[in-house]
Amino acid sequence: MTLPGGPLAYQSARLPQPLTEDEEGLLAFAACGITGPVMADMCYTLEGGGGILAGFAGRTVASGDALQTVSLIYTNDKGAWYLRRPADFAPKDLSELIGLSQGGQIQELHQRSAVQIRDGRVAPPKEPLFNINANRWSAYAPGTTWFLPVNELTLMYINGLLEIFNEHTGAFALDERAGFQPAGLRKFARSRGGHLEDDPARGRVVTVKHIETLVTEFVTIEQGMMLQNLGLMAQALGLGGFPSFANHEFAWFEALGFRMGRMPASRYLGAGPLVTLGLKLLGKDVDVPYPLGLEVNGQAILKPYCPPYYSSMRQAVEAFVAFKFGQSGIYRSSETTTGWLESQAVRNAVPGPSEHAIEATIAYCDYLWNRYGRFPVHLAPFRTVLGFQACHLDPDFYARFYRPEAISATQREDFKRSAR
Repeated sequence: MTLPGGPLAYQSARLPQPLTEDEEGLLAFAACGITGPVMADMCYTLEGGGGILAGFAGRTVASGDALQTVSLIYTNDKGAWYLRRPADFAPKDLSELIGLSQGGQIQELHQRSAVQIRDGRVAPPKEPLFNINANRWSAYAPGTTWFLPVNELTLMYINGLLEIFNEHTGAFALDERAGFQPAGLRKFARSRGGHLEDDPARGRVVTVKHIETLVTEFVTIEQGMMLQNLGLMAQALGLGGFPSFANHEFAWFEALGFRMGRMPASRYLGAGPLVTLGLKLLGKDVDVPYPLGLEVNGQAILKPYCPPYYSSMRQAVEAFVAFKFGQSGIYRSSETTTGWLESQAVRNAVPGPSEHAIEATIAYCDYLWNRYGRFPVHLAPFRTVLGFQACHLDPDFYARFYRPEAISATQREDFKRSAR
């Protein structure tokens, strides 16, 4: 690396020393490695809410509703890899992977989880606002490995809607972009004989933006735990590493080869008719690209529960319900592995969402899709916020600028290895 100016200006005389496969495997495991059965010790009654869980295999980071909505992609000088989540594996394979994890066979677990998606290093532009100035000097330097958590929002979104639109929660949603009219839920309002509480005095009326903010925050917290674990593992291995800016609407997704959609800025931002007309007349209603899914060799390995991967939002919601409670779903399939002694008996006794909850969820999702042409409406289905760049350190730089006691013992060991 070269730090080009200022009081710490420095140019390394050493050749890049890429992370080893063992180091990358340990970092990846810390971020999202499969660990074992989720305990799932919940109240499984209609009003108890336990059925909100959507997975029975855990990772090294907690996940809202056990959905594991955050995927990890990493890239180095050789290529880019996607690390499959528990839901990406057949039940038999998942049981074997749990055995590898609990037996400490981290590298084999890593090799069986990683899917190469690109050759060569993947990196978006360094210029603002693709990046920020503080990261530009070091970003994507040869020998570094960049770990990128990717948030998928539709899983948490639909799962949460099925819970808040049931008879026991009974929330009612308004669209703040459309004069606070009901977001497709008018016929479900209690004032019209439905099951959703539309009286604001009862404290159950929310807005679309409120719901989508909650979804985004819950998913981003999972990403934050990934970043913390990457930092802890980098420290344990004596590596350098830091969270780095990746909060751009589409830069990383274009670089990684995601399938992209495009939409005029006025529609993407939900602008009113007057603003839309003004943008068009001024020639400023530019198209905004946004990610739809990740496909490798014709197979979708990351796809949201929305079109174009489903013909409609109704089909997407029904597919999600089937993923949990269909004949082959995680609650009904005889192949699902859990930590319970009487797994099938417990899972069969878990009630699925009611028809009222399903139909209200479909009506809300259909309304958003038909009005705004995407789901979610305030953000794209996929989002990046921060990445984590890891590398070996140049001991000469730290010897020149830092007090010896500021260097950790593990980093000093890495310095010795570098010298050798």
